[in-house]
Amino acid sequence: MFSISRTDKRIASQLQEKIDTKTKPLGALGQLEAVALKVGLIQQSLTPELKKPHMLVFAGDHGIVSEGVSPYPQEVTPQMVLNFLGGGAAINVFCRQHGIDLEVVNAGVAADLPEHPKLFDACVARSTASYLNAAAMTDDEVKLALQRGADQVTRVAAGGSNVIGFGEMGIGNTSSAALLMHHLTGIPLAECVGRGTGLDEKGVLKKLAILQQASANYIESNGGHPDHNPLRILARFGGFEIAMICGAMLKAAELKMLVLVDGFIATSALLVAHALFPEVLDYTVFTHQSDESGHRKMLSYLKVQPLLKLDLRLGEGSGVAVAYPLVVSSVAFLNEMASFADAGVSGEELVSGADDAGNESSDAS
Repeated sequence: MFSISRTDKRIASQLQEKIDTKTKPLGALGQLEAVALKVGLIQQSLTPELKKPHMLVFAGDHGIVSEGVSPYPQEVTPQMVLNFLGGGAAINVFCRQHGIDLEVVNAGVAADLPEHPKLFDACVARSTASYLNAAAMTDDEVKLALQRGADQVTRVAAGGSNVIGFGEMGIGNTSSAALLMHHLTGIPLAECVGRGTGLDEKGVLKKLAILQQASANYIESNGGHPDHNPLRILARFGGFEIAMICGAMLKAAELKMLVLVDGFIATSALLVAHALFPEVLDYTVFTHQSDESGHRKMLSYLKVQPLLKLDLRLGEGSGVAVAYPLVVSSVAFLNEMASFADAGVSGEELVSGADDAGNESSDAS
């Protein structure tokens, strides 16, 4: 279904030289330099461009909610979709602020939704099944969800976008993300489960107990052995919105787009994508570390560093939209900042004074 290759590194030395010879001490722009290098490698250009930034928010419901893993009912999912369409959610505000086009995709909401020019119907089914004792999705549903996520990205890319982020909405989806994390990384389930939409300590313990039982039932159904097939793990515990984000990320990488990765839920989709195609990381920038307890360990497992840590735990793609100006700044300095030669500045002297400059900055702050 997908064909993803590593970014061509032959241009890397030229990009790095361009970054290093800007009028600054070596490495002084920190993560912005890493982002500039990555964007240049993705686009195979010393002068990359960010075109028509796009946000797709995938929404889907989860059958496991009937077991009591969330303090909120499923009805909140379609209510929030209507809020997105009305322009009133946080993600709408941040996307408007930074000129990001926002669209919503119905991946599997358990309600009727109105027709709207910014709503795309890719519904596989009205909610997944409860995975307490059986699979959330059939194998065919997983394949269909992956393809429909990919189709949305193909449509966006055809409109001229080369940078894309993914948000999600689905009551119960932190439970799915925690189980995907546990089974894909081997990290103990207790370290993967967090407060989600605001559980107290008692609620977290209840959630953990339900997810531990779901995991044990799955292993027992597999002859007492863990299953390491990422698509089967996705089918057992995933959501339609998570599966579509996974397919969307893989298609975006195939099309050599810059993929901006949000928090806990989106990174769980990325874990599946990475298990299938490790090359996908060449196309990703991780925008922020969620306040959901397992996200830091997800990022550590992938050996990636987020641009921001703002204690966000909203989802919706909010971390992508808030961090996008940093990506813009990364490309801007690469394209517009003077080099030592352009400015007639002695690069050797400036670099040798990097420690002094860093100390002065620290004192000033």
